[in-house]
Amino acid sequence: MSADVNIRAAGGIGRITLTRPAALHALNTPMCAAILKALVAWRDDPSIHIIWIDHQEGTRGFCSGGDIRMLATSGAGDAAEARDFFRTEYRMNAALKAFPKPVISILDGVTMGGGVGLSVHGSHRIATERTLFAMPETGIGLFPDVGGGWFLPRLEGELGTWLALTGARLKGADVAAAGVATHYLPSELVPALGRQLEAADFSMDASAMLNEMLRGLTHPIPAPSYGAHRETIHRCFAGQSAEAIVAALEGDPGDWAKGEAATIRAKSPETVKVALRQLREGGRCETFEDNMRMEFRIGWRKVQSHDFQEGVRAVIIDKDNAPVWSPARLEDVSEAEVARYFEQLGENELSFED
Repeated sequence: MSADVNIRAAGGIGRITLTRPAALHALNTPMCAAILKALVAWRDDPSIHIIWIDHQEGTRGFCSGGDIRMLATSGAGDAAEARDFFRTEYRMNAALKAFPKPVISILDGVTMGGGVGLSVHGSHRIATERTLFAMPETGIGLFPDVGGGWFLPRLEGELGTWLALTGARLKGADVAAAGVATHYLPSELVPALGRQLEAADFSMDASAMLNEMLRGLTHPIPAPSYGAHRETIHRCFAGQSAEAIVAALEGDPGDWAKGEAATIRAKSPETVKVALRQLREGGRCETFEDNMRMEFRIGWRKVQSHDFQEGVRAVIIDKDNAPVWSPARLEDVSEAEVARYFEQLGENELSFED
């Protein structure tokens, strides 16, 4: 077990509550291992009908991601601890994706990186007015993992590509409008949903019952604030190379598009290209497990890369926000440099065996 997550069963509900507020509930290996163990135990437990995932009441943020400092420190050495984290976290992601019962996640507050992986693969994802979603990994030389290669290309059009390459943030109802969340619920009503579930009679179909409850509580999803740019996103981010995407944005007459191009050029060029290939290949994967094996190959190598080490230094350690990427330009990143991240790992491949 882990002191950073509270796992218990209550009235037919498997409860998972993140309790690491000082780190905005960022995931570490013991947290992921404890959650994975609970999911395996609850999968075939007839007394558990629904899984509820949230964070400690009164604290800020659902989950800000993973333990980036640990990943960087480990990556600067033999990377064994970082790779163990990825192995455990990705198996947890897969267990959530395959879970045969409803999984409801409350994305109340900051939901980034690992927090997205903990929520987006479940059946019911609740955004509130306080939700702040992002996959900002290209800004620190990492990549949008935890199943990003699977769910991002399956959003509408090229929304996922836009979110992955730019690290764009979605707030409140926009998270549901984009399809990251399935429902929008004012945070003040979340306790009411919890009370209804605690009093529920699970002799009927749990998923149908949960859907009925949500129909009575959730609010309509308004048009997204990014709606004015939807056509530009779908057109410009459809390119099959990062250079083509940036060229399309820079050639667009609108200031918004040019701003997005500048944002991409400020990210790690190597990581932008790795992320784009990850999404294109992930969109073609036939199974979620295949996608996670691909992401494990990338993560295995990425933690030891120059750009990840430099990104963490610039953004998290020194906080000068002036990373020196290598190569420095998209045009200087070769296909061979990108391809090496996707090479198979032989006996080190990710396994999903219990």
